Amino acid sequence: MSTALPSWTREPLLHFLLAGALLFSLDALLFARKDDPKHIVVSAAVDEEARQAFMAARGHAPNDAELKALRQVYLDNEVLYREGIAMGLDKGDTAIRERVIFKALAMVEAGTKPPVQDANTLQKWFDKNRSRYDSPMRLTFDEAVFAGPSTEQAVQSFVKALNQGEEPELQAGLRVFRDRPIETVVASYGQDFATAIAALPPNVWHAVQDKQGWRAVRLGAVAAAIPADFATLRNIIQQDWTDAMMAEQRSTAVHAMAAKYRIEFPK
Repeated sequence: MSTALPSWTREPLLHFLLAGALLFSLDALLFARKDDPKHIVVSAAVDEEARQAFMAARGHAPNDAELKALRQVYLDNEVLYREGIAMGLDKGDTAIRERVIFKALAMVEAGTKPPVQDANTLQKWFDKNRSRYDSPMRLTFDEAVFAGPSTEQAVQSFVKALNQGEEPELQAGLRVFRDRPIETVVASYGQDFATAIAALPPNVWHAVQDKQGWRAVRLGAVAAAIPADFATLRNIIQQDWTDAMMAEQRSTAVHAMAAKYRIEFPK
């Protein structure tokens, strides 16, 4: 998969297609099949169903790159399905779409070859993908939930009362976050918020702005990121690299199949 797409798309194709088949339950009829079996139309209905399923699974609408990746999942599945039908792989089956897809994928798998690697190749791949192996910075912090409008002035007054040992009636509760990887804080609150609280003096309440408003937070501790050691993780890295190279072979084979089709996307 292209490195320009989201990281969750860069999985072995088998797992990627499985995730697409299980997470999104589009019926094959959503692909507008015209009389020409080599013509695939990925309809607006496909995009909408994918958006809804993505939001249900991840809590937010897909961005342009994520929607592009979702379309590719369905396109790969549709190509495999049609190739499987063309090869007669539905014979003896009850025409369940996923079974035909996996039978076609098994045919693709049979044409792949284990990649050859050396220490230099693995080191370069590790350096390029080391964020997968490094232990990230972790934050421990509390949020005093503010019941009123989250304006800067209101939250600043709330924070002042908290630091004076008061318990204002506006305090609706306390949320406690322990050892949260910073990327999960970024996903929930935004990069500016995560950067700001990581730099706060600990054990004092502060008003910090996130992507939705102002929040009353108190930093507990910051655990620094720990770089991964190549030698220690070599066996894991080698397996991950092998999986990634095999996935590229499978993707290349499926994309070569797709070249036989005329494909339309919503305009």
